[in-house]
Amino acid sequence: MTTLFIDADACPVKDEAIRVGERHKTPIKIVSNSWMRLPDSDLIERVVVPEGPDVADDWIAERASAGDVVVTADVPLAARCVKEGALVISPNGKPFREDAMGMRLAIRDLNTHLREIGEIRESGPAFTKQDRSRFLNQLETIMRAAKRISETKS
Repeated sequence: MTTLFIDADACPVKDEAIRVGERHKTPIKIVSNSWMRLPDSDLIERVVVPEGPDVADDWIAERASAGDVVVTADVPLAARCVKEGALVISPNGKPFREDAMGMRLAIRDLNTHLREIGEIRESGPAFTKQDRSRFLNQLETIMRAAKRISETKS
């Protein structure tokens, strides 16, 4: 059965992801380092992990597998989940694909280095209505694909 994992700390599309997950009657795991208010639903499980670097990422990566969907902006987490066969989408609606993970990790590492030495000061483009719309469209497509994968696993 498909599970929707949401890397919820600083995720701007939690509500949209929850709506799509509920429409597909998919279990939803909201993973964060702190308690947050969530809709009351039998499909939603709040997972609060201890503070610490990558604790939420580790929790998700240890559980996500083929037929699951992960929502995250974290490139290393996405790489780990894609490697396990999960379908991964960023909050701006761009899917993470296995054939592009090496490049995305390299760009992330380069940007981190450039920020550390002061060559880059901004953190990236602002989140837009178009990003939210793209996310909703792509998540719907990915959820359908994940359910097909999950059905063939059974």
